[in-house]
Amino acid sequence: MLAVVGWKFKSVPPIKAYKKSVLVCAPHTSNWDFYYGIAAFWSMGISYRILIKDNYTRTWYGFIFKALGCIGVDRSRHTNLVEYTAELIKNSESMALINTPEGTRSWSDKWKKGFYYIAKEAGVPIALAYGDYKNKIAGIHCIISVEDKTIEQVFEEIEQFYTPEMAKFPEKYNPKIY
Repeated sequence: MLAVVGWKFKSVPPIKAYKKSVLVCAPHTSNWDFYYGIAAFWSMGISYRILIKDNYTRTWYGFIFKALGCIGVDRSRHTNLVEYTAELIKNSESMALINTPEGTRSWSDKWKKGFYYIAKEAGVPIALAYGDYKNKIAGIHCIISVEDKTIEQVFEEIEQFYTPEMAKFPEKYNPKIY
């Protein structure tokens, strides 16, 4: 799919060497991010899971989303999603948990922080995935260890990489993530 529309993919770090991670996907300003991301991860052989609104997985076509690795989340109920997803990662042989911390495809004042706490609790690194619409490249930029870092240090590292120019709709991406 990527080659047909002129995209390339690359992974700077050897992502396959990391059997488990939290995969941050940004900028997230379009529904197309999902398709390009899935195509890139399939191409790289990354075993992933995605948290999405449960109304996508509960409908008659929910089996499609489940087959794509989606896990439905009921956002109206306050459950400990960090603990739940950290356990999913710990109990799996290999998994990259895809997370879009902007939480929306629209402008967001700041990112949600759950991905950091999931990585910390599961004892796994954070991988920075991206879709650069300007250059038509999708991939993994780097791996960030959260073991000995504060959330501020991790967010600062992340903020240095992602730019509005990468987004399909640059005006919808806030480069100040925390």
